[in-house]
Amino acid sequence: MSKLLYSLFLFLYKTGIRVSSIKNTKARLWLKGRQHIFKEIDEKLQKDGRQRLWMHCASLGEFEQGRPVLEALKTGNDNLQIILTFFSPSGYEVMKNYKGADHIFYLPMDSAANAERFINVVEPSLVLWVKYEYWYYYLTLLKKKNIPVILVSGIFRSSQPFFKWYGKLWRKMLEGFTVFFVQNEDSKKLLATLKITDNVFISGDTRFDRVIAIAEKFEPIPAIEKFCAANKVIVAGSTWEDDEAEMIHYVRQHPEIKFIIAPHEIDEENIAEVQKEFSGSTLFSAIATGEYRQAGTGNVLIIDNVGMLSRLYKYADVAYIGGGFGSDGIHNVLEAAVYGKPVVFGPVYAKYAEAIGLVENDGAISITNALELEKVLDELLGNDKEKERRGTAAKGFVYMSAGATKKIIDHIQEKRLLTNR
Repeated sequence: MSKLLYSLFLFLYKTGIRVSSIKNTKARLWLKGRQHIFKEIDEKLQKDGRQRLWMHCASLGEFEQGRPVLEALKTGNDNLQIILTFFSPSGYEVMKNYKGADHIFYLPMDSAANAERFINVVEPSLVLWVKYEYWYYYLTLLKKKNIPVILVSGIFRSSQPFFKWYGKLWRKMLEGFTVFFVQNEDSKKLLATLKITDNVFISGDTRFDRVIAIAEKFEPIPAIEKFCAANKVIVAGSTWEDDEAEMIHYVRQHPEIKFIIAPHEIDEENIAEVQKEFSGSTLFSAIATGEYRQAGTGNVLIIDNVGMLSRLYKYADVAYIGGGFGSDGIHNVLEAAVYGKPVVFGPVYAKYAEAIGLVENDGAISITNALELEKVLDELLGNDKEKERRGTAAKGFVYMSAGATKKIIDHIQEKRLLTNR
């Protein structure tokens, strides 16, 4: 890809967002969040003598990967100002009030002018770029200015443009990174084919550290405890329509089991659709406002908020993770596994090393249809020994895979990339 084609891509992307914004809420938020972005940045960013750490994340999932590193660097370091950026509204809108950063912004759309203006105002001492999403003008300018950039929890696949004949511009972006912390050996080998070797380290995935931290600081949710009572519980997290369709029959056949369903999309339209699928269901907002007795007597609770899913899995006997029937693949399986819960998901998980690892270690089971799902759930809920065996395997896999954050922090300290530490 040439710079001309890249510029065309950026133009078409912005045009597509504007067209989508007519009907799509996320697209409208994307545009609105950037409407006066530089005015906002100029007004909020004031020099106060502190070093600046800039962490960029595509969305919420990437933030959760970068968060352990960010918070480890911030702890005990009052001389560090943290600027956090998101590309997607699904990250920014959820985390815009996060107290661990001094300033949180949408990343201005990539361009030579925007990159120059943003980096000149932010003046970062160190940049953390989480997992993926590569922007040419930002990365090449950071290299030009000799600002160190660390890739956190990077993962590479042969299907990516870096490794294609047309990927020259993409390979140029990789030159902007001072060091790559990748999740696995395959990623390191792929970078070696591009002669990127000396600054590549296998750290593992920082999400393992993040989910362990959440689990070890678990805060109960009284309303959920009341709903679950002494029943067997299945928590289905980040579900899409295909996932919900696989569960409908089982839910109807088992009124004695409590089901907590947390849809991936929580806009009013989708929540209403999920309520139709599961008749007699209760919304969490009804429980939270004290309306539980009047909200229905069904065995299904629908979560109509964002931010509590990682704690919900604590209440599960079995966890079902959504996304495995869609082209994008499954969502975060580790949030459930860390609590020692057997994990079940659909067939699309080949791109996710953590899901593969859980399956190989007997902590997770992949199903391909509703009949398989029912068989697996019956086996796990009817056999406590098997349920405990798989749950123990899931938790063991998570704890065995921890430690990526320490490797990254040790490198930053050893290389004095933040000289006041």
